[in-house]
Amino acid sequence: MVKFTELNISETTLKSVRRMGFEEATPIQEGTIRLGMEGKDIIGQAQTGTGKTTAFGIPLIEKIDTRDGNVQGLVIAPTRELAIQVSEELYNLGKDKNVRILSVFGGQEIGRQIRALKNRPQIIVGTPGRLLDHINRRTLKLDNVNTLVLDEADEMLNMGFIEDIQSIMSNVPETRQTLLFSATMPDPIRRIAEKFMKTPEIVKIKSKEMTVENIEQFFVKSVEREKFDILSRLLNVQQPELAIVFGRTKRRVDELAHALNLRGYLAEGIHGDLSQAKRMSVLKQFKANKIDILVATDVAARGLDISGVSHVYNFDIPQDPESYVHRIGRTGRAGKKGVAVTFVTPREMGYLSIVERTTKKKMEALVPPTADEAVIGLQRVAMEQLETMTEKNNLGSYRELATEMLEKHDAVDLVAAALKTLTKDPEDAPVQITEERPLPSRGGGGYKGKGGGGRSSGGGYKGKGGGGRSSGGGYKGRRESSSSSRPSGGGRPGRTRRHES
Repeated sequence: MVKFTELNISETTLKSVRRMGFEEATPIQEGTIRLGMEGKDIIGQAQTGTGKTTAFGIPLIEKIDTRDGNVQGLVIAPTRELAIQVSEELYNLGKDKNVRILSVFGGQEIGRQIRALKNRPQIIVGTPGRLLDHINRRTLKLDNVNTLVLDEADEMLNMGFIEDIQSIMSNVPETRQTLLFSATMPDPIRRIAEKFMKTPEIVKIKSKEMTVENIEQFFVKSVEREKFDILSRLLNVQQPELAIVFGRTKRRVDELAHALNLRGYLAEGIHGDLSQAKRMSVLKQFKANKIDILVATDVAARGLDISGVSHVYNFDIPQDPESYVHRIGRTGRAGKKGVAVTFVTPREMGYLSIVERTTKKKMEALVPPTADEAVIGLQRVAMEQLETMTEKNNLGSYRELATEMLEKHDAVDLVAAALKTLTKDPEDAPVQITEERPLPSRGGGGYKGKGGGGRSSGGGYKGKGGGGRSSGGGYKGRRESSSSSRPSGGGRPGRTRRHES
């Protein structure tokens, strides 16, 4: 892969890219940034999850003249959720250049948006209907726009926005640069390209680069307050070699990392508020297996070169399929199998269906292990630890103490006591995770199987059995419902090394 430093990006933007943790450009980013920096119109045909926002975001940010208070860049997105996400990523990309960015969409009070527009944003990200509303009210002037981006054009076509898009584009100067991104190229999208674009270059990424075939994908339906206990049990049973847990917000990441440490795991969090030095330190420890679990936000984890991850846990389901594919793509690399588990609250089931349509792969319902099953996983680890210590035969004076104890107690009882001591929760500390609101209700509903009655809860995590660390510990899913709220059974004995800063 090509590094961002090789793409002729200004030092100011590179500084923002480094802060976000990006190291290497994806194929769509490499092609789009090279051509976009030359001022060419571009049709980017790529599946979700290829890094489109950064692909068009860097050329867009680079062209902004921060001394000019007019709107210079316009991004049209199909949904409110995507508009918010795009504006957040553009904000991070333009942070060191001090680019002013505003998102406008339906459902938000328009007076508030009109006031925000008076602050002279230089990039507007918006949904078609609300953009057109502002244009008609003359609260949004597009006379100085030099870059226009249509994101997920085929999705906007499916939602019936094609006429709105044409109206908006007719209000933007013909001298602009136009970047159009679409997973597919139906005829109406081709006609827009022919009418509004100037000899566009095509950057096409084959869908095979988005394969998730090596990744077993599961979902856990859970109310918010039970998610952390379920995550703890899954970690105890599945015993991942290296895991990444994704949270939606910075607060969420901080709280999860702290709570996992209280339960005996080696966990560290990364998000946009950390210094570059701290983030690099955490990643170095993770790559060196000095941290078991990395907790991250989407922005912090994108573009990172991380290998050896056996499990990805989406503690919060992401707002869009692109983020989901980015997340689970951290596992299942280099021909190895990976496991992805996504937590979904009942109100977020529509997002699950959207993700499944994007990846063209149904997720299997995972019934969480009970507290007792989680303890069995911990007992297995304790047994492996005892066996490893015995094989090393570095016991010295402990052998004398053992001989003395064997004179008083049965050998089986002593080994059982040792296992119980190792399995015991190292710190029965209370865990506090602030509840997050579920994502806004989104169409699609739950997946309706062939029986037509919504999702089955059967088919849990199918490990291969036995005691291997990454084998899943032999945990089989159950078909009956399991809503136990019993304690998680503690952390992992023998893995609670001290953090290195």
